[in-house]
Amino acid sequence: MLRQLVELIPAHLVPQLARTHDVDRQARTFSPWSHVVALLYAQLSHALSLNDVCDGLRLWATPLRALRGATPPSRNALSHANHLRSSALAEQLFWRVLGHLQRSFPRFGRGATRGLAWRFRRTIHVVDATVIQLVAGCLDWARHNRRKAAAKCHLRLGLRSLLPGFVVVGSARESELARVRALCAGLREGEIVLFDRGYHWLAHFWELTQRGVFFVTRPKEKLGLRVVQRLPRGADPRILRDDLVVTTGGWVRGDYPGRLRRVTARVVVDGEERVMEFLTNNLTWGAASVAGLYRCRWQIEAFFKQIKQTLQLADFLGRSANAVQWQVWTALLAYVLLRFQAWCGAWAHSFARLCCVLRAALWQRRDLAQLLRRYGTAGGDCALLAPLRQGWLPGFAA
Repeated sequence: MLRQLVELIPAHLVPQLARTHDVDRQARTFSPWSHVVALLYAQLSHALSLNDVCDGLRLWATPLRALRGATPPSRNALSHANHLRSSALAEQLFWRVLGHLQRSFPRFGRGATRGLAWRFRRTIHVVDATVIQLVAGCLDWARHNRRKAAAKCHLRLGLRSLLPGFVVVGSARESELARVRALCAGLREGEIVLFDRGYHWLAHFWELTQRGVFFVTRPKEKLGLRVVQRLPRGADPRILRDDLVVTTGGWVRGDYPGRLRRVTARVVVDGEERVMEFLTNNLTWGAASVAGLYRCRWQIEAFFKQIKQTLQLADFLGRSANAVQWQVWTALLAYVLLRFQAWCGAWAHSFARLCCVLRAALWQRRDLAQLLRRYGTAGGDCALLAPLRQGWLPGFAA
């Protein structure tokens, strides 16, 4: 199973990136390819420490060599590689593999063909950040108060494909506004971006409007807005108000000189109905569509939950910023490889169950796509989900 995952990475890619980032000069007995395979194994097996990774790979050293000559590392070699080898290699590897899969399999890159994102016929992005808790006593570079240390992952997610479009990994001391321009730099005219309230910045919203990019967000509580026109609410009883507004106040009036649209609606949050306001620069959509778009923003929360609960982003194999970034980028790479295998095998269950099945059969010689396609079905197919074991003692075969 592990072999079928890592072989999705083009054979020339890791050596090429190693030469680009001068990593091959630092590698003697532990090659860059072996380093990538070891960190992918740590993600898929939920290894808790360096010893877990090294001991597990050493026990499976023979099938490991079948993975393009990968070798098991020693504890010092893996720690040294995580600390000194540039994490830019892992970052470039993630983007190159993602681009390779999207170009080779366009249907995988396009994503689902149903739901609200499909009905809009536009590319919809979701921008948000998640905090990855670290140990404050060991990681001074990530300390942001006396007792806590954390890293922050800023991410732009495609709503239809559920694949990352832009990722920035840094310290939790950086606010969301410090990275919002970089996250939105690649947006094109006509595309839609959904923001959390933490990314509320009127000057940046005006820049997006000038570029022809539509956005949906929630206004800040103390934001001064004056109603200039009331729009019809429509037939949906959940829509309470639909207004065209302009900003008021000397310190924000020049940040967004145009008109905005504020939709007030009743939405269900955690089983309770609440009244919420939504802000957008599109003046033609239906009010229910604006509220429905913001509801889709919770897909990125589900994405963060998947990678933090199913992959290994709780126990880190190194203390330096470089080692943490190696592990975060490898977790994102493992997520893309697993999503691609789930797409190939028409996996109908949750992402967490996919990780559990793969972890249990990591070293088995099985067709992974066939296993995922038949696993958990009740169609009466008698195909085996595991290899047959010997049913007699050695020397007593019929």
